[in-house]
Amino acid sequence: MKMAFSIVRGRHSKNAVEKAAQIIFTVCAFFAVLAVFSITLYMLINGTPALFKVGLKDILFGTVWKPTAKEPSFGILYIILTSIVGTAFSIAIGVPIGVLTAVFLAEAAPKKLAAVVKPAVELLAGVPSVIYGLLGIMILNPLMYRVETAVFKGSETHQFTGGANLISAVIVLAIMILPTVINISESALRAVPSQYKSASLALGASKIQTIFRVMLPAAKSGIITAVVLGVGRAIGEAMAITLVSGSSVNFPLPFHSVRFLTTAIVSEMGYASGLHREVLFTIGLVLFAFIMLINTCLTKLLKSKDTHEKVKEARSRSEGKSCGTAGEKKDRAGAAVQGEA
Repeated sequence: MKMAFSIVRGRHSKNAVEKAAQIIFTVCAFFAVLAVFSITLYMLINGTPALFKVGLKDILFGTVWKPTAKEPSFGILYIILTSIVGTAFSIAIGVPIGVLTAVFLAEAAPKKLAAVVKPAVELLAGVPSVIYGLLGIMILNPLMYRVETAVFKGSETHQFTGGANLISAVIVLAIMILPTVINISESALRAVPSQYKSASLALGASKIQTIFRVMLPAAKSGIITAVVLGVGRAIGEAMAITLVSGSSVNFPLPFHSVRFLTTAIVSEMGYASGLHREVLFTIGLVLFAFIMLINTCLTKLLKSKDTHEKVKEARSRSEGKSCGTAGEKKDRAGAAVQGEA
C-alpha cells in the first residue's frame, strides 16, 4: 500500500506547527489592535489641545471659518454638516445602483455580457481619485453650471459657483463607491447556497421574487459590509472632492460651494501653523470619531438583526417540535384505544 504524503510527520511535528501558527496569528492580531490603538491615541493627543484653547462649543457649533483673520474663528459646523449630507446622499444614490448591478451580474446577466461588465467595474476601483476629480471638472462641473444658470436665472442674491457645488461632489462620491459596493455584494450573492434558490423556485416563486425575497436577505451581511466600506470610502475621500466641490465653507445646499472634513485638512494643512494647525488636527479627530461611530452603529445593527432572526428561528423550531410531539401523543392514544376496542 502507498502511504499518504503529509508535510507534517508525527504527532510532535504537528503540535510544533500548530503552536508556531498560533503564535504567528496572535502576533498579527496584536499588531492590528496596536495599530488601531496607536492611531486613536495619536489623534487624541494632537486633536484635543485645540478644544481646550478655542472651546468645544466654538469649534463644533461655530459657523464661521476664518483661521487667518486678525480675530480668527474656527467654527466647523457647516463642514461637519456637509460631510454628513454629502455622504448620506452619495450612499443613497450609489448603494441601490451598486446592489442592483450586483444582482444583475450574479443572477440575470448573460455570461458574455457579465464577462465584459465585471472587468469594467473592477477597473473603476483602480482609477486614481484625482482622475475622478479631473473628469468632474471637465464634464460634470460645466453641466452643473448650465443647470445652475437655468435654475437661478435672473437671481441677484445667488452666488454662482461655476458648477463646483454639493451636487457635483455627491455624484462623484456615488460613482467612486460603486466598485466597492458592486464587487462585495456580488460575492455575497454568489456565496448564498444554491439550495435556497432551488427551493424557492420549486415552491412556485418567480425569479424576481426569489432574488428579492430569498437571495438578497440571505446575502444581507455581505451587502451591509459593502455599505460600511462604501461609507468609509465616501467619508475619507479628499482629492476628487477638492476639485469638484469648490472648497468653500457654506451651508450644505445643492448649489452651494462646500467643503468636507477631508478637504478642509487637505486645503490648509500645507500652510497652517500654530493654533490653526491644531484645529486641523481637531477636524481629523472629528472625522476619525465620525467613521468609528458609523462603523460601530452599523455593526451593532447587523448583529442585533442576526440575533433576532436566530431567536425567531429557534422559536419556530421549538414550536414545530412541540406540535410534532403533541401529534405523536395523539396518534399513540388513538392507536391504544383502537387496540383495546
